[in-house]
Amino acid sequence: MRSTFKILFYIKKNALKSNGKAPVMARITLNGEITQFSLKCEVDPAEWNPHTGRVQGKSAPAQKLNALLDNFRASITQHYREVSDREVTVTAEKIRNAFLGIQCRNETLLDLFNKHTESLRVQIGKDVSRDTYQKYARTASRLEGFMKSKYNISDISLKEINHSFLYDFEVYLKTNYGCSQNTTTKFMQRLRTVILIAKNNGWIHLDPYANYKFHTEKTERAFLTEQELESIMQKQFSVKRLEQVRDIFIFSCFTGLAYIDVFNMTDSNIRSAFDESLWIMGKRVKTGVSYRVPLLEIPKRIIEKYKGTLPDGKMLPMITNQKMNAYLKEIADICLIDKVLTFHCARHTFATTVTLSKGVSIESVSKMLGHTNIKTTQIYARITDNKISNEMNILAGKLKGIETKYAV
Repeated sequence: MRSTFKILFYIKKNALKSNGKAPVMARITLNGEITQFSLKCEVDPAEWNPHTGRVQGKSAPAQKLNALLDNFRASITQHYREVSDREVTVTAEKIRNAFLGIQCRNETLLDLFNKHTESLRVQIGKDVSRDTYQKYARTASRLEGFMKSKYNISDISLKEINHSFLYDFEVYLKTNYGCSQNTTTKFMQRLRTVILIAKNNGWIHLDPYANYKFHTEKTERAFLTEQELESIMQKQFSVKRLEQVRDIFIFSCFTGLAYIDVFNMTDSNIRSAFDESLWIMGKRVKTGVSYRVPLLEIPKRIIEKYKGTLPDGKMLPMITNQKMNAYLKEIADICLIDKVLTFHCARHTFATTVTLSKGVSIESVSKMLGHTNIKTTQIYARITDNKISNEMNILAGKLKGIETKYAV
């Protein structure tokens, strides 16, 4: 809907001052709403032209006052544009307040979001992972696109964010970017974090998330079966980059380490433990929780393969996670594996195929993965058909002979 924005200058004849002059007033009209206020200047009523809203004549005082009125008009118009750019609801009163400086500019969503994202950026490698920073930066970008698309504004006052704004953003993520329910929820949770910062600082008093419910759907997380894992391990790659990515991926399949933890791994992470065997020890970048994983033969061989060939004490030829995932898709195609292969799939494979299905307790797996809550480990855990078959065969052996006691 097109806005009807008008500015009118007039004089208040019924409030003449002792010197006989009348105060000059401004009237802002926006979509039928009117607000008016004094411009803190005065003029002789006989010299005022009500049709043009200006002072008549070409005297120096007349030209000076008319120039001042032109500046006022330009300034009010500029404030109208600024308010329109940052707020969903624009009123004549907001424009007046902005012009008079009565109300300081409200804290805005993107401004606060970008400040928070920047604070994450400077903490990368300390308490924050690069992945976390990038997720918040991506959320800010999605919010900017959403507000431009939905409301044609560049930012919004924190006080104007309501349940409708949250719902519209959720729909935007699903329709414009094809986000799944769980991915959409992650975006909404990051927005919630910034809203809480605003609430804790007293910039807003009502929580727009008060009646908002986060929804997640149970998903089957991809992992490799033993046969698929062996097919990648045995494959001979003619391209060196694919061979290296395969090695790093297999390393994670037998250690359960996340990408960032493999990326940061150095000689100092390999230590001799109480049982005099080698373990990988460290703290997860994502959570800061300690992990301890016995170094099995396969990852040990991979470390030996690259020992002394890499700079800065690096143990494996790491590349970016994005490139890693792109090359893993190539590897999946070459090995005829009909799954979306990502680096994180290695962590699932460690939890499911390499450990739990081989009888390792979920408590031990949880400790190796660096989880603080065993419920998190249960998300990774999969009871494979092979495990069920093996356990039922053991049970069948124990029940052997009991069938003779059943009278058919």
